Amino acid sequence: MEGEYQEVYIRNSRGVQLFTCRWLPFSSPKALVFLCHGYGMECSGFMRECGIILANAGYAVFGIDYEGHGRSKGVRCYIKKFENIVNDCNEFFKSICAEEVYRDKCRFLYGESMGGAVSLLLHKKDPTFWKGAVLVAPMCKISEKVKPHQLVINVLTRAEGIIPKWKIVPTKDVINSAFKDPVKREKIRSNKLIYQDKPRLKTALEMLRTSMTLEDTLHEVRLPFFVLHGEADTVTDPEVSRSLYEKASSTDKTIKLYPGMWHGLTSGEPDGNVEVVFADIITWLEKHTSDDNSVVVQPIHTFKNGILKMNGTASPPSQTPKKKQRPRTPSYFCGLRGRRLLHHSPV
Repeated sequence: MEGEYQEVYIRNSRGVQLFTCRWLPFSSPKALVFLCHGYGMECSGFMRECGIILANAGYAVFGIDYEGHGRSKGVRCYIKKFENIVNDCNEFFKSICAEEVYRDKCRFLYGESMGGAVSLLLHKKDPTFWKGAVLVAPMCKISEKVKPHQLVINVLTRAEGIIPKWKIVPTKDVINSAFKDPVKREKIRSNKLIYQDKPRLKTALEMLRTSMTLEDTLHEVRLPFFVLHGEADTVTDPEVSRSLYEKASSTDKTIKLYPGMWHGLTSGEPDGNVEVVFADIITWLEKHTSDDNSVVVQPIHTFKNGILKMNGTASPPSQTPKKKQRPRTPSYFCGLRGRRLLHHSPV
């Protein structure tokens, strides 16, 4: 089945032009799914397959490139305030929900890596608005193994006021560690919209603070959620997802760990593995989709911008799953693996 693809540019409350896109089924959607991408990533290319697969399953899928990410304007991958990302997503997502055709539809959040943190903060911002969330290797806790000492944080905090945009946080090529399939890995590496430089100082600190805040408030998570993680993930620690599952107050929560799979569950695994993951996601969405329980949304804002329309279809999975396990590196930062002050850019 083919669906319709659209691109729309909007402006946020700070006057910055942001890129948004959507994948729509030809029939009335079962529900709405809102994508929150990872740090350094983008929606139109990197999350294209996700959008197409979910649209082919009958869902209307909406994505936004954060300020400074992908095709949005702003200093490349500079996060002045993590709250800005959350507020931009909140305004755009709710503007979609308020459209006449979507007001009575169920609303789901979908977050990968740092996008998992964005999704959880959107839930905290309006606890009863979202029907549920799919969280893929979410950034919501710092591993206890290498939690930075407060003295280190204080020193970096003093420096951020002087050199906030400097790319001084040590990094390594995480693409090799995140995406298993070599063809997909090189395709991701060639995507010029993906940020692959060193993280900026303030960006890394904002992510650190966000992770610490979420870690302290995981018990406040009450919405239904499905958290997924690859057991062979050497970019984010599966213990992060386990902690979320154990501490969240949600009465409806599901966790699934995939043996042998890496960080890029939906974009870097062989096709057979990707098929398994998306089958699980769609099964969970189907179970939680019910228009009868949705809350009708009133209009709050209308964006008046041009729309570029294209068609797209998903390629059928063909490869069989692989189960090769890799050795782990016993260190993490912001829920991301590496040296104590090592931060991985493209997730």
